[in-house]
Amino acid sequence: MTPPDVTVVVAVYNTMPYLTECLNSLVGQSIGLERLEVIAVNDGSTDESGKELDRFAAKYPDTVKVLHQANAGGPAAPSNRALDIATGRFVYFIGSDDYLGDEALERMVACADKHDSDVVIGKMVGTNGRYVHQKLYTGNMPDISLYDSVLPYTLANTKLFRRSLVEKHGLRFPEDLPVGSDQPFTIEACVRASKISVLSDYTYYYAVKRGDASNITYRADHLARLRCTARIMEHTAGLIEPGPQRDAVFKRHFDWELSKLLQKDFPALDADTRRQVCEGIAVLVDAYYTDGLREGTGVKRRVRFGLAQRGAVDELSRAIQDEAEHGAPPFVLEGGRAFAAYPGFRDPAVGLPDHFYEVHEGVTGRLSASTELESADWEQDGEELSLVLRLRLGIIGDTDSAMVALAQGAMPKSADKPGARRMPADARRPRVVGEFTRETVGDGTRTRLTARIPIPPAAAKRGVRVYADVAGSTYEIPVRTDGLPMPLARRWGRTNPHRVSASPNTKGRLVITTAPLWESKSGTGPRLRRMLSRLKRK
Repeated sequence: MTPPDVTVVVAVYNTMPYLTECLNSLVGQSIGLERLEVIAVNDGSTDESGKELDRFAAKYPDTVKVLHQANAGGPAAPSNRALDIATGRFVYFIGSDDYLGDEALERMVACADKHDSDVVIGKMVGTNGRYVHQKLYTGNMPDISLYDSVLPYTLANTKLFRRSLVEKHGLRFPEDLPVGSDQPFTIEACVRASKISVLSDYTYYYAVKRGDASNITYRADHLARLRCTARIMEHTAGLIEPGPQRDAVFKRHFDWELSKLLQKDFPALDADTRRQVCEGIAVLVDAYYTDGLREGTGVKRRVRFGLAQRGAVDELSRAIQDEAEHGAPPFVLEGGRAFAAYPGFRDPAVGLPDHFYEVHEGVTGRLSASTELESADWEQDGEELSLVLRLRLGIIGDTDSAMVALAQGAMPKSADKPGARRMPADARRPRVVGEFTRETVGDGTRTRLTARIPIPPAAAKRGVRVYADVAGSTYEIPVRTDGLPMPLARRWGRTNPHRVSASPNTKGRLVITTAPLWESKSGTGPRLRRMLSRLKRK
């Protein structure tokens, strides 16, 4: 008897009513029932999942096989049991609350046969708010590497694996990991594979977040997740020698699994749990956090790892809580370098080196968020009019580069999301016009920039923007009004009268508009004089 092309493994535990859609998506595959084997293992479900599996097995006896067992506490044991009896040339794993696109299996098997691929990854999307990393799916790629792609950020086992590869290397799922048990299997399969292919031309897999968020991924506590991550990294270290390739995989675990343990819920944990989390992370930082990984990590995460490594639990908790409540700390500017002044910065009791606090990445969002307008007013001296602004900036130290200018034209689209932009290296700063004073305020955490900028008589609309040099780059930051009252429009100049106004644009950014006042030839003199009279009264 010819073996089926693909065996689909479904580990099932209490996933009704989602299970029905999952199974329907399998038996309805365009590859056809004769080329398909479905092995579903009921892992001690207490809802109607077992009955639903039996119903499908009775309806499709030549395709659907159902095994029932006592609950094993996770998908690893039922998946292993299914692997033991699988007969397909390829094996595919699906969550029992998820479903496939109609042509998914046919397309993936065809790709594997065409390119002699050991692993095929079809595009996944999330539904009902489920997050699925999308950067891998930029196009069809017949041959990618685990080490120079974003594949390490897509390590779920929801892929097509050549079963001869699985059996040759005895690949199975560790049954004592409550979460992440698919990662050791997937990582080893990708390390052993002769070719890995990606298909992005079709939606192959729909990952469902249940309405009650009861997916196992969302249930594990901090210490359980830490233990699982440590086991995954230990297994991976046994497969990949130290160096850039191992770093490429471990970057994912530092960026995702370990970073998620040090988010805003960390300070609310009891003291003993926080201590244990820090101790566990310290072991992994000592073993695997190379200089290359450290330099490639953003300063926020890098500082948190460093504080955990040092056992500075209180400083770590304060760093997380302060940032959640007040935003990023100020940047300390020194000799062209920038440091994020998180708790523990240059504290001898903590002893964390400066390079953990140094900023290497772009900081447009944080600079924009920490730039606050305190006041705006006009200052007139005879025929001369100036705009006087007071702003708080999230920088301290060498702040002489900070200035304000009136810029003509819109910000580029790239500045819309973070509200600021890092200017290209060859871009020219506006020339310095006006007077500027700088003083440290806010208990040494902010710089107040006072600017007096002359308003030229012209017909123009100009955006008010702050310019500052941070870590070798110049940043352009539009000034937001944030609901602050703006000064009333004013008329100035006797020989060359103009009108000026300050107002927010549709994005809440401060814009200065100037326009000449003149008497036209169309007999509008009386109307102009009435307007000038109103401006004088203001």
